[in-house]
Amino acid sequence: MVKALAFVCNRALNLRNSSVETQSIVVLDFGAQYSQLIARRIREQKIFSVVLPFNASLEEIRSYSPVGIILSGGPSSVYDKDAPLADKSVFDLGVPVLGICYGLQFMVYALGGKVRPAAKREYGHAQVEIQHSDSQLFQGLPQQLSVWMSHGDSAEELPAGFRLTAKTPNALAAIENAARKMWAVQFHPEVHHTPLGSEILRNFALNICGAKPSWTPQHFIDATVAQVRQQVGNGRAICALSGGVDSSVAAVLVDRAMRDAPALSGAQGSGKSRLTCVFVNNGVLRKNEFEKVQQNMRDNLGLRLVAVDATDRFMKKLAGVTDPEKKRKIIGNEFIEVFDDEAHRILQNKDEGEVEWLVQGTLYPDVIESRSVRGPSEVIKSHHNVGGLPEKMKLKLIEPLKDLFKDEVRRIGRDLGMPEDILQRQPFPGPGLAVRILGEVTKERADLLRECDEIVVGEIKKAGLYQKIWQSFAVLLPVMSVGVMGDQRTYAYTCAVRAVHSEDGMTADWVPLPYEVLKTISNRIVNEVRGVNRVVYDITSKPPGTIEWE
Repeated sequence: MVKALAFVCNRALNLRNSSVETQSIVVLDFGAQYSQLIARRIREQKIFSVVLPFNASLEEIRSYSPVGIILSGGPSSVYDKDAPLADKSVFDLGVPVLGICYGLQFMVYALGGKVRPAAKREYGHAQVEIQHSDSQLFQGLPQQLSVWMSHGDSAEELPAGFRLTAKTPNALAAIENAARKMWAVQFHPEVHHTPLGSEILRNFALNICGAKPSWTPQHFIDATVAQVRQQVGNGRAICALSGGVDSSVAAVLVDRAMRDAPALSGAQGSGKSRLTCVFVNNGVLRKNEFEKVQQNMRDNLGLRLVAVDATDRFMKKLAGVTDPEKKRKIIGNEFIEVFDDEAHRILQNKDEGEVEWLVQGTLYPDVIESRSVRGPSEVIKSHHNVGGLPEKMKLKLIEPLKDLFKDEVRRIGRDLGMPEDILQRQPFPGPGLAVRILGEVTKERADLLRECDEIVVGEIKKAGLYQKIWQSFAVLLPVMSVGVMGDQRTYAYTCAVRAVHSEDGMTADWVPLPYEVLKTISNRIVNEVRGVNRVVYDITSKPPGTIEWE
């Protein structure tokens, strides 16, 4: 039988590669929704970075061999009763420390300065004037900087030894105590709204911390494959395969680690794999996706694949459910149940041994938006791969990509030799079309949305825009409106079209699609999809919205 694990906290395989990593920049998370963006910007410099909770022990921080520490922003005030406060000894580790927003305020507060509510809250674009050109943090940058602010508190008195290095018309913007290896900024250099923010973080990581740019996709592949082999041994695994970029790369990566001796050199397709990929039709896939994924995974990637059509099971569970979080959790729970059932079927072959592990393509943005696994960040929504899991399950998890962003996953896939048509697929949510059907999910509505989505994606590809856009899709709204078609009155659904630019899914801007493309999409939907008579275009960015509608 499948080995049982009692609680989720014991289920995951820790794929930390500290034995291979010789340096890192540690980011302490004080609850910022975009702490991972800080790590991402550091990784763009080919430097490994990891996010830990603000209250991580000094022992854990040291275990990552940090050459620098970054204190993230956060929604709290340092003088709140339950404010997140790190161990002050973090300033005595002998490595440079950079505070960002709340991180600056914590640095000031912890070292004897004073923080107070600001007379005027700063939110949005701001102009910063550099006060000292000799500051290493701003080396090579112009005296005037455009930055992104988001704070309601301000440092009124600096700790001893600190100096003001940048300011806005309203408040201080940066401070430092170079002798004690401490720097801090009140703005957010990690977001794209601060155009030269990456240069500031590069100055910190390379010039101040002296980090070496040696972290590469091949480095990650070698370390992860070695770690999976060590942890899993001769065990067997099944993979939660959706056919998207994340699960496909996770499957190929783990498959490489779980092939028998002939494949240990890294060659694909040789040696017997102990990984079986299971692809589930949950009834809310895109048009013809169930068939296309099977062909792609078997023929192009050579994976062992079992396809399960569980449409009826999912539809029965979703009947009458309108709350988006309930939809996600229902799909997550049923997903695990289907896998558990399939594992028992796979186990009928007694000669191959027990199935103990479940592989999922969970990414960094999934984790941070779903639960505060590394810090106190507020949960935005649960994700199919993480927040939707039941409190008890029978398989231990392998999540080899859980510390990566989407573009990093694509680079890993290229180094694994995967086809571009798989790697360039736009993101698709784990709960599928269920979170693009507002209200109850029924077969009729799913079929309507499938047709609409096929038209949207088809026209985006025809216009040569598919690979230039992060995500483009259709949403079926629970809004019925009156229309006129063929001199007859209609009363039908409304379809929303969504297209966004993004690099990692953490922030996004809506895409101004050409009018001719929008016109063609609208004309085709209202003429070809019986049951939809109105098309609208979503021009909301993230934040304040999210990319998906639910």
